[in-house]
Amino acid sequence: MKNRTVLPNIYLGLLLALMYLPIAIVIIYSFNASRVNAVWDGFTLSWYKELFRDRAMFEALRNSLILAALSSLAAAVIGTLGAFGMSRSNLKTGKVLEYISMMPIMVPEIILGMVFLAFFSLLGLPFGMLTLMIAHTSFSIPYVYLIVKSRLAGLNKSYEEAARDLGANSAQVLRDIIFPLVLPGILSGVLLSLAMSFDDVIISVFITGVNTNTLPIKIYSQIKTGVTPKTNALCTLLFAATIALELAAAWISRLRASRET
Repeated sequence: MKNRTVLPNIYLGLLLALMYLPIAIVIIYSFNASRVNAVWDGFTLSWYKELFRDRAMFEALRNSLILAALSSLAAAVIGTLGAFGMSRSNLKTGKVLEYISMMPIMVPEIILGMVFLAFFSLLGLPFGMLTLMIAHTSFSIPYVYLIVKSRLAGLNKSYEEAARDLGANSAQVLRDIIFPLVLPGILSGVLLSLAMSFDDVIISVFITGVNTNTLPIKIYSQIKTGVTPKTNALCTLLFAATIALELAAAWISRLRASRET
């Protein structure tokens, strides 16, 4: 009996250590006085001061946030419309179209980057924020599509039938019944595509312009010259912001649940 209770705890402890120990090391070494991350040379806040003086780093962060927000919103609209359309259609080629729509997830990113590079060069589009937004929207659509389509498949059709029996037209059913039930899936798809866009390096390297830099590319380019604890400081602030957003979301959900009860 003891083994049955101890082994799951050991497994959970190892899993948590693998997940959060690297993050803890990054946070600790953001206060390291040494430029070398592998050597601890005392506590300091100088890297945070240097970070806030680095305009190029914050410009790259701003570009990443704008790009992730715009591409995820565009992917939410296109992916949601596609999921609604495919769930209502009876096309014989529906499975083929669905498989094609999943291609950006299955194709390796380096191949997608080369394809986008050739495609934008053929169109004569200048590389920059526009090409980045088109590419990020393209590979984010399948995430929204899959989540929304699975949400639609799990809906009880009796809700829609009851609304029609009470005199609601198609637009009212969509607005008042289907959309509120599917909204959590849409938001989940937006958050997932937001994370994928903000984190992308490989595709962005192929299609970014000379004057357009994103945060992942900025950090990746620093590997050649050496990563300082200033990068650790930035990662620490982003991690803290993520935790704050998660706590705020949990607090809002609890507040809504208490009001409903």
